[in-house]
This record gives sequence, C-alpha cells and structure tokens, in this order.
Amino acid sequence: MAKEIVLTGVTTTGTPHLGNYVGAIRPAIEASRQENTESYFFLADYHALIKCQDPERVKQSRLEIAATWLACGLDTDKATFYRQSDIPEIAELNWLLTCVTAKGLMNRAHAYKGAVDENLANGQDPDFGITMGLFCYPVLMAADILAFNAHKVPVGRDQIQHIEMARDIAGRFNHLFGEHFVLPEAVVGEEGSILKGLDGRKMSKSYNNTIPLFDTEKKLQKGINKIKTNLLEPGEAKDPEDSTVFDIYKAFATPEQTAQMRQNYAEGIAWGEAKKELFTLVNGQLSEPREKYLELIANPAHVEEVLQAGAEKARARARGMISDLRNAVGLVNFK
Repeated sequence: MAKEIVLTGVTTTGTPHLGNYVGAIRPAIEASRQENTESYFFLADYHALIKCQDPERVKQSRLEIAATWLACGLDTDKATFYRQSDIPEIAELNWLLTCVTAKGLMNRAHAYKGAVDENLANGQDPDFGITMGLFCYPVLMAADILAFNAHKVPVGRDQIQHIEMARDIAGRFNHLFGEHFVLPEAVVGEEGSILKGLDGRKMSKSYNNTIPLFDTEKKLQKGINKIKTNLLEPGEAKDPEDSTVFDIYKAFATPEQTAQMRQNYAEGIAWGEAKKELFTLVNGQLSEPREKYLELIANPAHVEEVLQAGAEKARARARGMISDLRNAVGLVNFK
C-alpha cells in the first residue's frame, strides 16, 4: 500500500515559542513517525521574503528554525527536511502554475484583500505597498505542495483557503494537460492545540505575549512568572478552565498530572506555587532539547549538511515531476 504524503511548511520568521511547539512542532513530529506516512518538512524561506527584506534576519531565522525542529526530535532518516530555496524545481513549477492561474482567483485571496481593505480604510491607493510576492503567494504555496503531490497539508484555519486554491490550480492544470496532480487536502489542528499567552489571549508574536521555546532556565521562569492571574488568595478554590497557567500545564502534563493539578486548583493552590510547578514541568521537558538546540546553533555547518541531504532527497522526487510536466506542456527537446 502506497504511503500517504504529508507536507508541512515551516515559517522562517520570528523566534519559536511554546505555542508553536504545542500547536505545530510536537504534533507534526509525532505524526511523521507513523509508518504509513511519507513526510516532507520545508523551511519556507522564499515566502519569508514577502514580508522581510533584512538579509541577516532571514539568514539567522532559517538557522534558528531548522535547529529548533532538529532539536525537538525530527528524524531526518524518516522525514525529508529541506529549504524551499534549495529546490529550483519549485520555482519552475511556480511559473508553470502561474500560467494557468486566473487573476480573479488571486484577487479573492484573504491576505491580498485584507491589505487592499486596510489601504482603503487609510485613504491610500488600493495597491499601496502590495508586492507581486504577496499577490501571487498562493501560487507559490501550490507549487510547494504539488511538486511532491502531497495528499495532506497541515495548516492553520487562516490557510485553508490557500489549500483550496492549490486544488483549483491543480484541477485547472489537469484539465488542460492531463492528470498529473493529486488534489491536496487541508488538515486543521484541533482548537485545543492553541495555547494561551501571558495575557490570556492566544499565544502569538502579534500580541507580544509569548514565552520563547528555548529561553534559558532563568528567562523561562521569569516568563512563566509574568503570566496573568486573578486576585484569588491561597486557599481559595480556582477555576482551571479560566487559567492560563493551567492551560499551559495541561499541554505538557500527563492525564494523571493534569488531574492532580485540577485537584490542587479546587483546594486553593497559591498562584506562586502553581507557576513553580508549571516551570518544573516545562523545564524538565525542554532542558534536553534546549541543550541540543544550543549545540546546533553553535554548529551551523552540521545543520547545513542535514538540509543539503534533505534537498537531494526532495529534488530526486521533484525532478521527475518537472520532467513529466515539461513534456505535458510542450517544453521538450528537439530530436
């Protein structure tokens, strides 16, 4: 039985935080260990250029994100791990798909429409500050997926439309040139995988309420101590369902540990003690990956070696796809 191909794109901007780990990194790595799955993970560094024109930040972020996934246990013997920019076949496929993609489809992209609406609200020209990178982003995302004929693509709810567009683009190409592409499906994580941040809202860089994944022990403890709590005193029963401390604790704890902490809340555990237990739990699970992460950051040549090996594996598959597509559209050598 053929394995199911699952492709995961990893954004290469910003510093990974606990929410990224719980909501994306940990479940993706666990899923990659399934025997019936062929997993592809790529650093979406072409996509990063849409919003970031700082070369040093792009360079450093790629290293940090790659080191994070490796430190968290991604097995590159089982999964293919590569940089998007190391696969020229993706850029070529991007153009082949662009040539069959309707502009009207791109006009409906949420990111583009949102930028236009913001410009209009500010009295600007509708296309002020909008690049073709932003406008054509869904086509490049489709190329990322279709280069490997991925069956499933784990995404956040805000990315579902892009998977639907990838299906539309693939369907159009298939209609014109024959059946070449699998129509991918979006896999959306459970709502429970969204972690609360320091202020009780979703943990997000946009809210500046994150706890970095690989902070030092001292900084991790300081971050946990900043978590917003209510004014209930020690001895007063507390509601775990309305507690960010409990929300994060539950994401790292076993069912037995979670049940015990829930009981502690009912018995009026002090917030200071609850945060202390949270730190002990999280730090215990992250201390080994943190050490591995620091080793990788100090040895970028090894990270590069891993990524180049992954790129060779990815290109071996993508080359075959591009060869077939070139023949399909008529880009063949004269005989």
